[in-house]
Amino acid sequence: MEGNDQDRLIETATRIFAELGYDGASLRMIADATGCDIGSVHQVAATKADLYRQVMQRVHTAEDQAMQDAVARFTSDRQGIKLLADAFLAFYADHPQALALWQHGWMGDAADVAGVDVLYVQPRSAQIADKIRDRVPPDVDPDYLVWSVMWCVYGFLNTGTVHTSQRPSSAPRRTDIHGFQAFLHAMIDRLFAPPQP
Repeated sequence: MEGNDQDRLIETATRIFAELGYDGASLRMIADATGCDIGSVHQVAATKADLYRQVMQRVHTAEDQAMQDAVARFTSDRQGIKLLADAFLAFYADHPQALALWQHGWMGDAADVAGVDVLYVQPRSAQIADKIRDRVPPDVDPDYLVWSVMWCVYGFLNTGTVHTSQRPSSAPRRTDIHGFQAFLHAMIDRLFAPPQP
């Protein structure tokens, strides 16, 4: 399979895994959607798990590239965390399929493809937590701070918010990125503030 065809296969697999989850997809389905035969798929990935790992590797690489500038400019203080939070929010707001892939995984999908989060999520979160460990107040766990930012971003982009000013029948809003970003910055400021006596 040539490079462009392989890219098309990975892109199709990404879309199908994001829509249906790993467990809901099959190699045959991905082959049919790509317009190739199953033998061509096996040239790229011997199993569905192999193809899924390639998809997750590509998502991780895209996230790394998108956050490269923020990581290079990171400082171990509240401004540094805000910079990373902004880059993280921007990437997942622009890449809903990447968000959906992780969401499926957290709901127990792809349970037989172990270690994806250990490879791609935990190293960066641990590295950031270690860098700010001595900069946060003693009553703030740096691991929870880093994960809280990630959880908030994932939650907002997945479900949106319903503000008190909205009618009860209003659908949750996922479009107020700037308002959410301001809240995220305020949350980071509070978590870096020294505890009150």
